[in-house]
Amino acid sequence: MSTTAEPGLRERKKAATRQSLHDAAVRLATEHGLDRITVEAIADEAGVSRRTFSNYFGSKEEALMYGDFRRIQGLIEAVRARPADESPWAALTAAAASFNTELGALDPRLVVQGRLLRTHPTLIAAQVQTFAGVERELAAEVSARMTEEDPRGVRARMTAASFLVALRVSLNMWLDCPTGTSLWDIVEESLANAGRGFA
Repeated sequence: MSTTAEPGLRERKKAATRQSLHDAAVRLATEHGLDRITVEAIADEAGVSRRTFSNYFGSKEEALMYGDFRRIQGLIEAVRARPADESPWAALTAAAASFNTELGALDPRLVVQGRLLRTHPTLIAAQVQTFAGVERELAAEVSARMTEEDPRGVRARMTAASFLVALRVSLNMWLDCPTGTSLWDIVEESLANAGRGFA
């Protein structure tokens, strides 16, 4: 049973505004290309001011990457929900499988965002920053499950980083595959290979 309190009205409104800005950024980038859209255009599309945009995101790239951030946060929550006696890598892999099932049909915006990433170095940098931002949080979950000593936290950070890299590489490989290829099949294979040193 979750002990997390339900968010209040203010928090829900803030979350809705953040999501609205992300959706607007994805729509505009898809229709016009990232280079042709501005923060002002995204704010207008979402029906908020430029100042409001700045309260939520530092750039249009960050707004676009918010979907990745939410997905990774969902994965971290799935890891937290795994049995406490499960090994770190087993918990990560099982959480990814569970999250994949809950996600259901693949969000078309994930495909759009993945293709945009390939053509814009600024988006690649934003993705790296997004993943780095949650790496410490994920490493803390890994560390809590470790039975061997890891005084510097190196193994925990390497485990978390390897997991996130496997997910990112899987997505990039999947974008090169024929239509109909299962993203999860590639993720599963990537995690199996990446986890050989962490099982």
